[in-house]
Amino acid sequence: MEGNSMRAALMAAFAAAAWGTTYVVTGALLPPDRPLFSAAIRALPIGLVMLAWRRRLPQGRWWWRTAVLALCTIGLFFPLLFLGAYLLPGGLASTLQAASPLVVMAIAWPLLKERPTALRVAAALIGLVGVALLVLRSPTTLPLWGVLAALASMLISALGFVLVKRWPAPTDMITMTSWQLVMGGLVLVPVALIVEGAPPAIDLPAALGYLWIAVAGTGVAYVCWFTGLKHLPAAAVSLIGLVNPVVATVLGVIVLHEAFGPMQALGAGLVLGSVVLGQPAVAERLRRRRAPEVATAA
Repeated sequence: MEGNSMRAALMAAFAAAAWGTTYVVTGALLPPDRPLFSAAIRALPIGLVMLAWRRRLPQGRWWWRTAVLALCTIGLFFPLLFLGAYLLPGGLASTLQAASPLVVMAIAWPLLKERPTALRVAAALIGLVGVALLVLRSPTTLPLWGVLAALASMLISALGFVLVKRWPAPTDMITMTSWQLVMGGLVLVPVALIVEGAPPAIDLPAALGYLWIAVAGTGVAYVCWFTGLKHLPAAAVSLIGLVNPVVATVLGVIVLHEAFGPMQALGAGLVLGSVVLGQPAVAERLRRRRAPEVATAA
């Protein structure tokens, strides 16, 4: 059982790390100022490939369930996330996203009957502080729409991830992911065309960048993330998601030569510590250690 949990945690960590590469790939390789087009290209083509591979469509109530999940995890989440990132200064959007574990815990309590433990709440708060130290810069102004978009993206994705766990997949995770990517991508395509106009010219670096974020950063990553949600508590998986800004920061230092000082190092340490602290295996080991002490005291 512990081995399955470890594999699920590693898969979720890969997903979070792959998502962390998106910022550098977008900034270095993709056409500028085309977030909706990039979001659509990220979701729809790989979703269609996966769907063609598995050759299975939703049945019965899974049509509307998939539509709800697709809106939460792709169709609404991507545009709101990009809007917040474009409007907010520094790393404030990432810091607001780092509150996701606390929101997931709040939603998972009534929907999944996962009562938040003190250890996980503490881990989520430590992680939030760590992300703030890691990416937050001194802001000048805080556009209201940017703050609302970032908060809305965090809330809608948290709800989607909890619903993924509440509604066990009726099929394998690749098929389930393909349904969400296709439906979410179909929502994004017309929005991108209306807001941003015709698609931009794609050179070789941009094509390679889109290939990476579509295959590794979306198709494979979402399968891994949903697999983590299947086998682990939702709160534990959401804490693993904090690996995202750590990877993004490290790549920013290596590729883009961004500054990295003692404050960022402390933030990275706090984030990684919070991820470990929030995992079921750690909680179980702490419980076993306390059990003899309680028995002795009694």
